[in-house]
Amino acid sequence: MKTALYARVSTRDKGQDVENQLVQLRDFCQRSGWTLVREYVDQASAKTAKRPQFQAMLTGAARKEFDLVLFWSLDRFSREGVLETLQHLQSLSAAGVNWRSYTEQYLDSCGIFRDAVLSILATVAKQERVRLSERTLAGLARARRQGKRLGRPRVVCDRSKVQELRDQGLSLSVIAGRIGISKTMAAGIVAGIR
Repeated sequence: MKTALYARVSTRDKGQDVENQLVQLRDFCQRSGWTLVREYVDQASAKTAKRPQFQAMLTGAARKEFDLVLFWSLDRFSREGVLETLQHLQSLSAAGVNWRSYTEQYLDSCGIFRDAVLSILATVAKQERVRLSERTLAGLARARRQGKRLGRPRVVCDRSKVQELRDQGLSLSVIAGRIGISKTMAAGIVAGIR
């Protein structure tokens, strides 16, 4: 099986060396009889997928350059949250590339618990989305109770001035520029909608 390794240390992990992960991943790959074709190494936070080697690994998977991605642990692979991590794992699976965590043996798309693990991750991701939505709604309700106005600030303009400029034959773009409103708003005022 053609295998790619993914290893990562954070820029804040002082004294950590990515080689500690790679040595054990290489040994495991060799003991398993897998062919090591590529190593992807990032020294960056995993709170975002905008990591050069992580993106290169996803691209390599899409090109079917390897059959399996082996990583040290899920938190080395991604710390974006359950939903995003699940999406990354599913994108590997969709490309026909398996994945496996070295330290978390249950996180193995080749193993017998593959469907169960994905189902649990999907359920947790769904709950994470629900909690995020609930926190957002609670925050908006609190802001309203405190009297804060939500949304875009209202634009106040002299409607008669808009109509006067239109009657002079000016275009909606010119009117909008002079008054300081959008072209759409100017058109709505001229049409009597706003």
